[in-house]
Amino acid sequence: MSDQRNAACVAECDWFRDPTLQSVMAILNEGDGEARIAGGAVRNALMDQRVGDIDIATTLAPDMVIERADKAGFKSIPTGIEHGTVTVVAKGHPFEVTTLRVDVATDGRRADVAFSTDWTADAQRRDLTMNGLYADASGTVIDLVGGIADIESGTVRFIGDAGRRIEEDYLRILRFFRFFAWYGKGRPDADGLRACARLKSGLSKLSAERVWSELKRLLGAPDPARSMLWMRQSGVLSAVLAESDRWGIDGIPGLVSTERTLGWPADPMLRLMAIVPPDPARMAEMAKRLRLSKAETRRVTSWAEQEELPDTVTDTVLKRHLYLGDPTAIEDRIRLRLSALRAKAETDDSALMDAAKVSRLLKVATGWKKPVFPLKGSDLVSRGFEPGPSLGKAMAELETVWLESSFVMSKNELLTRLATLSK
Repeated sequence: MSDQRNAACVAECDWFRDPTLQSVMAILNEGDGEARIAGGAVRNALMDQRVGDIDIATTLAPDMVIERADKAGFKSIPTGIEHGTVTVVAKGHPFEVTTLRVDVATDGRRADVAFSTDWTADAQRRDLTMNGLYADASGTVIDLVGGIADIESGTVRFIGDAGRRIEEDYLRILRFFRFFAWYGKGRPDADGLRACARLKSGLSKLSAERVWSELKRLLGAPDPARSMLWMRQSGVLSAVLAESDRWGIDGIPGLVSTERTLGWPADPMLRLMAIVPPDPARMAEMAKRLRLSKAETRRVTSWAEQEELPDTVTDTVLKRHLYLGDPTAIEDRIRLRLSALRAKAETDDSALMDAAKVSRLLKVATGWKKPVFPLKGSDLVSRGFEPGPSLGKAMAELETVWLESSFVMSKNELLTRLATLSK
């Protein structure tokens, strides 16, 4: 596609008119320099989506970017200078400014690049057409790869040869499915899908952090079900999440439907739990392999270790479980149980009644606030108990009494039970 200026324009967008952004663009466009907004900000603006980070592409070499930023009184950070990226911080707002590039060599994870002034070459080295858009200093969108038409049709398409784009960075396989989950319509682009299936073994070259980051963002899409179905059929899902093989992805549509109906926020971790087995050992291994954060690891392993409570469990017993166990793990179990029952209820009336019972449990769990046991060890010491095992045993026995009272016994009432306990 020739270097034509499209009618699309972002000039009236609030983020584009921001004086800080405009001041950065102005110094980069002085003299022989040219800068354009690149990638996601332009894409999201055309889709009426929220614009977050704003990336800038420029014909200036990194040292010239630093020189101009410093002269203007902005802070410059060489965050990825070997690849042409300098972070310019203006009035506290960071902007990644990257020199136009061409790939000299790639190994499926990273690229050796040469700097360039060729906008077409820079666009053609990017991954997807909807990410290969620019907006110039006037706000006019420049489309060199057919991205606008693909945005309008909901087509997630690699730029140029799909296989070549993937072999430059195998993470693009997961990005293909992630963008399809967020923005795609109908069926995935056939060439892209075939290339992903053919080259999926290359995913093993990627770091666990990059894989999990993409998976989590995919799972956070409004409805990732269609994308995950194609990931399953192409073999990509098994390549990065073997734990889902025999468990399947059938739980995702019901979970997404329940989220929408009941107003739950999209929860990537809960969606992950919906497609993997509640096996503590396997979850611990998965967490280690994908290098989940400590909080994520704790959540998925606690969920796996948590027993499934019967739908008929009483509020009193549920509260005891919440007090003694992991409330988040219990709530995760209840939410997944409820979404499964709601999906089953579409063809099974009895499941609707069970769903009502589980809804009651969820209401109790989400409203739960852990009560504070009213006794302290010092209370027993002041009444003659010596610090040590006997005191610990007495405290445990009194806490059990308190639990059996549904947490209502007062400190004085519990102390009256001391006479029944052996020191």
